[in-house]
Amino acid sequence: MTALLAGTAYAQTPLGSGIDKANMDLSADPGTDFFRYAAGGWMDSHPLTPEFSRFSQFDVLNETNNRRLRELIEEMGRGTYPQGSLQQKIGGLYRLAMDSVRRNEMGHQPIDGMLAEIEAVSTRKGYQLCISELSQKGVGCFFSMYCDADLKNSSMNLMQIAQGGLSMSNRDYYLEEDEPTVAIRNAYREYVRSLFEKVGNTPDEATRKMEAVLQIETRIARASYSATQLRDVEKNYHKMTYAQLLNDYPGIEWSTLFLLNGIPAVKEVSVGQPEPIHEVERILAEEELDALKAYAAFKVIDDAANYLSDDFRALSFNFYNKTMGGAEQDRPRWKRALSAVQGALGMAVGQMYVEKYFPESSKQRMQQLVHNLQIALGERIDAQQWMSEETKRLAHEKLEAFYVKIGYPDEWMNYDALEIDENLSFYENMQRATIFLANHHIQTRVNKPVNRDEWLMTPQTINAYYNPTTNEICFPAGILQPPFFNADADDACNYGAIGVVIGHEMTHGFDDQGSQFDKNGNLRNWWTEADAEQFKARTKVMKDFFDKIEVLPGMYANGQLTLGENIADHGGLSISYRAFQNAMKDQPLGEKDGFTPEQRFFLSYGLIWAHNIREPMLRQLNKIDPHSNGRWRVNGALPHIDAWYNAFGIGKKSPLYVSKKNRVDVW
Repeated sequence: MTALLAGTAYAQTPLGSGIDKANMDLSADPGTDFFRYAAGGWMDSHPLTPEFSRFSQFDVLNETNNRRLRELIEEMGRGTYPQGSLQQKIGGLYRLAMDSVRRNEMGHQPIDGMLAEIEAVSTRKGYQLCISELSQKGVGCFFSMYCDADLKNSSMNLMQIAQGGLSMSNRDYYLEEDEPTVAIRNAYREYVRSLFEKVGNTPDEATRKMEAVLQIETRIARASYSATQLRDVEKNYHKMTYAQLLNDYPGIEWSTLFLLNGIPAVKEVSVGQPEPIHEVERILAEEELDALKAYAAFKVIDDAANYLSDDFRALSFNFYNKTMGGAEQDRPRWKRALSAVQGALGMAVGQMYVEKYFPESSKQRMQQLVHNLQIALGERIDAQQWMSEETKRLAHEKLEAFYVKIGYPDEWMNYDALEIDENLSFYENMQRATIFLANHHIQTRVNKPVNRDEWLMTPQTINAYYNPTTNEICFPAGILQPPFFNADADDACNYGAIGVVIGHEMTHGFDDQGSQFDKNGNLRNWWTEADAEQFKARTKVMKDFFDKIEVLPGMYANGQLTLGENIADHGGLSISYRAFQNAMKDQPLGEKDGFTPEQRFFLSYGLIWAHNIREPMLRQLNKIDPHSNGRWRVNGALPHIDAWYNAFGIGKKSPLYVSKKNRVDVW
């Protein structure tokens, strides 16, 4: 057996190919549409139900996790546990989330006090005090604040101020004039107006307040950075002293904001995007006080809508999920309740999840597989003829310094300070959870060194990540299941799936963003000038290739926005294939189920991106998502991998064929 499946206990049982032909579409030509060839059967057998605007392999695992977590949490919801215990907090919050009768009786009562406080504001100074208090309660207005690693002193945390305040999340929805975007913007106007009517405003009042909200958010949008601009790390870092912040941005009451949010005195901050923050200053000074109050009131209602009565939830779903995302039917209440509990007590739920569902053997196998991928990446670095020896040396140092996290954290988060009180409303308890998490964030980060052992995802999350400031790769327990990790399948399957995921996260350390950080996580140029120019030229090939992909008629992929993820997919495939070939030197694999080991590697990769998606969601993701659509993570990535052509005999006449000179050649 290879290192991935080391141990005599596993060697006694023959391993399968991991390939199920029912998941494929054997009538498709792999050189014309490999995505369809590898995963067409799966997509046909998993049509979109009204609940989903996109359904993928990630959603399959989420559904499995939901069933598991429902069993765990409903048991707590039915039981009686000591006040203050984790079981009482989880069970109590779940009961509140499921009690629609009580929420419907209360209507908008849980937010009436906050709305009354906004309405009572009579001065601009009083307004800034009011929005500072809202921020403390988890209702963000105008911009966002958080504490994270200082990009140029990564061992220490730094208070960060960033653009925000847009309820539609992306500036393009406010500014672009294409027909689908205009339709969404018109639906947003109706949504805002309807929320104001729901809390007691007359139609005329609701319309006037809606116009004020659109006016303010559009002003913020015009000044905001685009999704592509936000990927320029250096241009989103503006470190200054706290005194400079007060001097350069005098139109915002920073001292009040920091004090009411429990943020202790700080010496320095970073303002990520100066222009939208300056625009907020002008908005606070220029807009009518009634307009400003309408904006704050809307942020309160919109923030609370999912935790109030069913009619508020229906309005929120109809706009955000149906109009913007294409979903036809809301999720069942129990799934929404699970999401709420995990949002508030995610690590506590995660601890229970791994105790029951994550075998230690999976963690051990992953550790070995990560090691094998590190060796392969080192070999790939050495093979790059365009890199100087000095840059290669520093790249190796960064690779060797990777901090690897698998499964779950060594220490679990303490929730003692969070009180769930079922005498209060569901919304008030969710607000308590928001305040608790914000305070935890402040207490553990502000003026503190970076804690490399902190996890940025819960163990039950179906995902993985690379964090450049800690130079870490993390693979939560949730993703270590088929089709990503299959204990019953051989190396071809596992290297093609979870192996590529591991290689993908490793490559993020060397993509267009990650390559700007050194082995210690500091934003620092460690490349020679010539190597940096070569890297830019080679990755530009990837950008230009994806810019030409027509995702929908008249709508093209954004090669710059997706560049980092596309580089990571390319690197993940190259590195994992190299590791797979290394593994087969000791333990060769033969043909299984009619496919060679090399073919099974690429088929496994194709299957993990299988999905179905509605057009509104595809349009939304094309605006905001740094990942390419799953179809193009297959049909766009594989034509740049030489071994794929050899495995399937892809020739020059195939539609997916890319000439050797035009293929991406990096990592």
